[in-house]
Amino acid sequence: MTRVKRGSVARKYRKNILDFASGFRGAQSALFRTANQQEKKALACAYIDRNNRKRTFRRLWIARINAAARKDGITYSSMIHSLYKNRVLLNCKALAQVAILDAYCFSRLLERVNDKKN
Repeated sequence: MTRVKRGSVARKYRKNILDFASGFRGAQSALFRTANQQEKKALACAYIDRNNRKRTFRRLWIARINAAARKDGITYSSMIHSLYKNRVLLNCKALAQVAILDAYCFSRLLERVNDKKN
């Protein structure tokens, strides 16, 4: 079998991993083996947290909409149902922004939907 000299390839591979781990604490930023383990763990946690961020923001938007809707005497679920029935196409993020930044507009929207419902 022929001899393979992969010094430059191996050095580049290790350098990339140590560069990635440069902000880690202690040996995890200096030693290749521990840096390699931490890189794998960090990337796995980043993947999980990208999905958790979507979940967390959805909970926040729903809580904001529910709080604003209860000021007008209606629950979140009945409000969303009436919006759906009246074909008001606003997503949760937009509704939460309206509820926070323009409470008058939000209450007018609820009045309009409730008037159509009755």
